[in-house]
Amino acid sequence: MKFSENWLRTFVNPALSSAELSHLLTMAGLEVEGMDAVAPAFNNLVVAQVLEVVKHPNADRLNVCQVNVGEVQPITIVCGASNVAVGVKVPCARIGAVLPGDFNIKQAKVRSIESFGMLCSAKELGLAETSDGLWLLPDDAPVGKTIRAYLDLD
Repeated sequence: MKFSENWLRTFVNPALSSAELSHLLTMAGLEVEGMDAVAPAFNNLVVAQVLEVVKHPNADRLNVCQVNVGEVQPITIVCGASNVAVGVKVPCARIGAVLPGDFNIKQAKVRSIESFGMLCSAKELGLAETSDGLWLLPDDAPVGKTIRAYLDLD
């Protein structure tokens, strides 16, 4: 049987590490066969808000977006998703992020425009099998919060 440690800790939350809790459960007769992450690490992945969308000057199907990632200055991201729009909140993979399939996010020049990250769909994060574009997060999603913390994936 698999379940979330966070779920378990809603019922009982001793001041123990995950390993100590696992050992205590095993000693109580509830064998813990293993502890696995249920989602990728999602390093350098945050809730972001799109501030501006302008058609790419050198590509018909791309947009140049100004994106708030919770820092002082917005960042520029070139995006091809059809549902990108001003005001939407979406997952943003920052430079240095590694998405499922060992897809490394790097600064890149896309048709002469520097792009400093990637706006993501749930499929690109390994959390869905299909995608119709960017994963649109609720309006109350806090900009700059890590996706792992926002989705409570621990």
